Amino acid sequence: MPNNLNDNICNEPLFSKLFKTHAENLHNFLYYKFGSHLNPQDKVQEAFIKLWQNCAKVSPQKAKSFLFTVANNLMLNEAAHQKIVWKHQQTKPKSHTNESPEFLLQEKEYLNKLETAISKLTESQRVAFMLNRIDGKTFKEIATLLDISTKAVEKRIYGALKKLRKDIDEL
Repeated sequence: MPNNLNDNICNEPLFSKLFKTHAENLHNFLYYKFGSHLNPQDKVQEAFIKLWQNCAKVSPQKAKSFLFTVANNLMLNEAAHQKIVWKHQQTKPKSHTNESPEFLLQEKEYLNKLETAISKLTESQRVAFMLNRIDGKTFKEIATLLDISTKAVEKRIYGALKKLRKDIDEL
């Protein structure tokens, strides 16, 4: 039975002894290699947690190597994460557009004219026009939806476009 206890480090007294023996050295190693800004103490704790979670797989002879490898990898991952965060913070969001205020005002006025002109269309023209231009439906699909012929859809959309051009030019 004692041989089985030494096959892994799931024994609490053995794990505790490992912690007391290696925690300070592991912290110093991480601190010297990466500095304090990446929280080496947290990574030491995480490494010991991973060791405990994998205690059945790790022999006492390989525990120190496991701890240092896991802690080093945790620090490298944190450093990579911090680098990404830093890059993201350096990119400034676009706070302006290339359009002039005059262009934006004209665009808004045009959209208002268009909405007014669309509201003046007959219901049949408006439905056919919106299905075609907004929903992207083909004439054949609109004809099927409205239960009319394709020629009737063409006539409605043509009439709507003609009326829209006239109304927008007048406005």
